[in-house]
Amino acid sequence: MERIIEEIREDLSRRIAVAATGLADRTLAEDPAYAALLGRAELRERIHHNLHQAVEGLVRSTRGLPVELADARATGTLRAEQGLPLTSLLRTYRRGGRLLWQTLTEAVAAHDRAALPRLLPAATTLWDVLDQMTDAVAESYRLTEASHTDRDRERRAALLDALLDGAAATDGPAASEAAAQLGLPERGRFAVVVVAGQGGCATRPGAASAPRVLWRIRADGETGLVELGHHPLESVRELLAPLGVRAGVSPVVGAPAELARAHRLAVLALRTAPASGGPHTALLDERLPAALVAAQAELADRLRQVVLGPVLALSVEDRRTLLTTLGTWLACQGSTTHAAQRLYCHRNTVSNRLRRLEQLTGRSLSDPRHVVELALAHSAVVQRASRDAAATAATAATAATAATAATAATAATAATAATAATTATGPSSPTPAGTARRSPRHQG
Repeated sequence: MERIIEEIREDLSRRIAVAATGLADRTLAEDPAYAALLGRAELRERIHHNLHQAVEGLVRSTRGLPVELADARATGTLRAEQGLPLTSLLRTYRRGGRLLWQTLTEAVAAHDRAALPRLLPAATTLWDVLDQMTDAVAESYRLTEASHTDRDRERRAALLDALLDGAAATDGPAASEAAAQLGLPERGRFAVVVVAGQGGCATRPGAASAPRVLWRIRADGETGLVELGHHPLESVRELLAPLGVRAGVSPVVGAPAELARAHRLAVLALRTAPASGGPHTALLDERLPAALVAAQAELADRLRQVVLGPVLALSVEDRRTLLTTLGTWLACQGSTTHAAQRLYCHRNTVSNRLRRLEQLTGRSLSDPRHVVELALAHSAVVQRASRDAAATAATAATAATAATAATAATAATAATAATAATTATGPSSPTPAGTARRSPRHQG
């Protein structure tokens, strides 16, 4: 095969030049992506070079040498960076392969038609070379595209951080510029949602009718920038309901420059959502008294001690009963009857518990000022319990991770020791079937 190619090389080179021109013209006429990216001369030169590379690959293969694929990989990288669709690139490569085989057979026939049968065994080799080149192009293209995707994701995360953390006003691009790069309008209706833990919000596709959310996964949870548009703020609660998560939602803001403040308020709203009792989405505007408590942790601790100190000093069961009754009574807008229904007990039982609470705290539930104090103190107790529960869960998770790592390390050490022992002693010689082992005797 190599001898045939050497004999027709000059004619084959002329024919390849003509074929490259024809394929370049056809590609530019039929593929708008190529037409928008490359000129005729540049595309023709690249096709011409690739066809010659394939011929050289055929020669190398017949010698038992590997095909040179560096140019193919470079082409894949370049086209990915230029944004040419992979389908367009591979289509041109496949057309080039068919065209090369046709050109090669025509050149051989023109030189010596009797030599055509000797060309047939080379068909398999040539198509293998072309497959290797096409695979190299595709692999390089996909690797470059994946790298760009990762960079775009990192850049998007940095822009979101700039908006949510307030860095856009000082260290990074202006808020309006960061928003524009994220596809957000300069004016609109926005909100921020903060989800406790990893609720899978960022990986869950949103419904077409739902507001657009740009998610940012962080170590302590997930944060979403919500472009509400015409949607009400309540739609955020509806969006999160199927996920069963605890979340805090900021009020609506009108510009990207206000998103850092919205983020802080969403974090505050999340702190008002109880850790127990199932999923809960706390809209800040619905929980402003509790948010006041959450915003001042030191004062909140003082409030719970001053107002509910005597209750907190009770036994665990009594304390839980009185605090649950107070919380339920407050949630029922001060209705003893409704509170009794929720607690599955008699109305008089609720009244007796509330009376005892009044005696312990020195505050009257008929005095609005005292009710406000009790409500705020109750929020402080609930928030403290949520923080303690979260800290306990985090400690348990850390301990479990450490235990798993220690177990794995112990197993690895044991395996290494066993391997070392086996290596040191060597494998024992097997005893043939039916042969009893004999104890060694002292010689001499």
